[in-house]
Amino acid sequence: MASNKERFADKMEFPPETPQPNIYPLSWNSKTKKLQEVWEASLRENWDPEKLPWDTLDVDSYTWEERESIAYWWSLLSVFDASAPPVFAEALIKTYEVHEEDPVRKCFFSVTRDEQNHEIMCGLAITKLLGHPDPITYEPKTDLGRRLQKNVKWLYFNGGRYWTGYKQAVPKYDLAVLFSSFLMGEIAAATIFKQMYENSREAVFKEGFKNIGRDEGRHMAICMAVMERDYPGLDDATKGIVTKQIRAGYLFLSAVLFEPPMEFWDLPSDFIANQREGEEVARGAGFGIPSYEAKLENWKNAMINLKGVLDRYNIPFPAIPEVGITGQEVSEIDMEDIIPVF
Repeated sequence: MASNKERFADKMEFPPETPQPNIYPLSWNSKTKKLQEVWEASLRENWDPEKLPWDTLDVDSYTWEERESIAYWWSLLSVFDASAPPVFAEALIKTYEVHEEDPVRKCFFSVTRDEQNHEIMCGLAITKLLGHPDPITYEPKTDLGRRLQKNVKWLYFNGGRYWTGYKQAVPKYDLAVLFSSFLMGEIAAATIFKQMYENSREAVFKEGFKNIGRDEGRHMAICMAVMERDYPGLDDATKGIVTKQIRAGYLFLSAVLFEPPMEFWDLPSDFIANQREGEEVARGAGFGIPSYEAKLENWKNAMINLKGVLDRYNIPFPAIPEVGITGQEVSEIDMEDIIPVF
């Protein structure tokens, strides 16, 4: 059967220009030295969640309420971390499509791998604690466990609603906007994982939090390096989008780093009460979840640090009244415009 595909090689000496965006650049330009250093650090600091000291975790030394409460926190984290590998894989593809310099592509590859590790860590912890690999189909042993599982099901439902919006947003925005959203998450996450490392009793959890916190610190360095490279040239329209994404990022990430705002997250009225009760039980069992006051202080400090970064580039900071930060009012956050941050 004859092929209908047009042949060029019979008509010209060199091929036509390849239509863009093309998926691969076929070049390895390197301009930002800091990003190459971060990539090399990611190779030195690679870790395997399955090789942590899981044999030291004696789950029978915990009550079922304690096991279900600690597993709840890991499930809460996994709503974000289990979606992070595809989110960053999508962003990695974009770095190839726009022919980013080689160190940027390598750094995004390392972030995708790190997030896969974090997801594996969540899965191992949940499976060990519950004796079941899935918090959604697990049969709770206590009344608190049943209420916490209801919370997990609602979080999972909410998190799933953002994937379609994210896929639509990634091609729409340039990397400068994407990095502002990612930096938002990294600044806040680095603090909370450090605190959980310091305050958790179990060796395997401490080791996991130490590694995750170190990964988040590298991710923050990546975001800062790209922002220093790109932000001096931002136009006013793009600055406005960055401001809006910071506000959206606060609302989205509050579910794991603080408490979910009900006007944004579609959750039942007893969600926060159940979560606070579970966190108190987990805290009492030696699992280092920060208190409400500590979370509030974390968020406030993270916002102040982020504001300091944006001020350098004359980018208006949004008002975050929940933690007492004044700034530009941002209303009508649309789900289709959000770039989820992890």
